[in-house]
Amino acid sequence: MKANRRQFIKKLTKVGGASAAIASIPILSSCDDKNEKTVIKSIKKDKIFNWKCVTVWPPNFPILGEGVNNLADELRELSNGRLNIKVFGGGELVPALESFDAVQLGAAQMMHGAAYYWAGKIPASVFFTATPFGMTTRQQNAWLLYGGGKELWKELYNKIGLEPFPCGNTGVQMGGWFNKKIDTAEDLQGIKMRIPGLGGKVFTKAGGTSVTVAGGEIYTNLERGVLDATEWIGPYHDYLMGFHKIAKYYYYPGWHEPSATLELVCNKKAFDSLPEDLQELIKVVSLKYNGSMMSEFEKCNTEYLSKIREEGNNEILPFPKEVMDTLKSNADIVMKDLIDTDPFAKKVYESFTQFKENIKQWSTISTDAIQEYL
Repeated sequence: MKANRRQFIKKLTKVGGASAAIASIPILSSCDDKNEKTVIKSIKKDKIFNWKCVTVWPPNFPILGEGVNNLADELRELSNGRLNIKVFGGGELVPALESFDAVQLGAAQMMHGAAYYWAGKIPASVFFTATPFGMTTRQQNAWLLYGGGKELWKELYNKIGLEPFPCGNTGVQMGGWFNKKIDTAEDLQGIKMRIPGLGGKVFTKAGGTSVTVAGGEIYTNLERGVLDATEWIGPYHDYLMGFHKIAKYYYYPGWHEPSATLELVCNKKAFDSLPEDLQELIKVVSLKYNGSMMSEFEKCNTEYLSKIREEGNNEILPFPKEVMDTLKSNADIVMKDLIDTDPFAKKVYESFTQFKENIKQWSTISTDAIQEYL
């Protein structure tokens, strides 16, 4: 189905003449019988759009940076050269965490990153990437695409001149690397851990210390004892970073990020200036990479978890229940603080939690129920 859709769009963009025939492309269908369709009205082949895309990832960063490069190539190909996007890794055009500002101000037309990086500017953004003890990837995608999430995301970003799209997911992450074994909640006391965002606030309330460290500095700080622990992503990227060489204990699950949605964000004025067919291409291709990045993470994490186990120098352990219970209770406190101080965060939280409670009923008798037999 996806291959056929892509071939159809590709053929459509190559139709001759400045005004192509009107074509309808079904993009999403909903269980409430509302079949969303987008009409591509015209193709202006004489207009070329040259865009800059900045990212929070290092240049050509595995899966994430590479995925953005591939996305740009695909948009160029499918638009028959009418949408040319030059990708800049973090630090190449602007510092990584200034990517958001660069697109908002129009210095670049597009960026790829994670919404929770902007929590200091827009607190409600955390819901569109990850929240401690939130939803799984499958559940979060359902909320975003069909449960009202993307509409809230669009409402939040449109206010500040941006147009967001889900574009990738790491899946559930690992709980992190520790130089000390964690047997009880008391063992968290005084631990200095690189863990950002709401997860960092939860960890601090549990007695640890959250430290913000750039990715390139984590290894050295962990090796020198500046950090006692760190979370990053999962076995694939963690192995490439070399954390298995300097930290003995590898804990799961990633309570702080049970899902981590990535975002493709356009400057709204730039996006609105595109012909409708190019706008639709961005929507469709971003959805493709929303799924394909997740699949690549699953494949690579599986392979590298095996490598870590085979090398036999680390202990891969679950967090004890007491520790998880302590973190969960502190997560509830942190979330309450957030929604009490930001009205829009409260609005998103209500949608998010209602959907989560409903879908848990289905998950319990579907994926959860069959898992023990697989």
